[in-house]
Amino acid sequence: MTTLRDDVDAVRAAFPDWSLFVSDEGIYYATRRGVRLTDDDIHRGLHQTVSAGDLATVVALLEDQERLAPVV
Repeated sequence: MTTLRDDVDAVRAAFPDWSLFVSDEGIYYATRRGVRLTDDDIHRGLHQTVSAGDLATVVALLEDQERLAPVV
């Protein structure tokens, strides 16, 4: 059974405000679509882009970002 943590397309569908891609080296990146964070946002712990060596970690980072403060 495929889960969100191992299916790139499912992650893209679950986090439509983020652009997800994998580098040639196999690093997963997710960057916010159409949003520029302010200095205040960054000081609150929000990130413009997150990355990790596996998809499960990127999902956890995206979930953390949504918990911190959804950017509208």
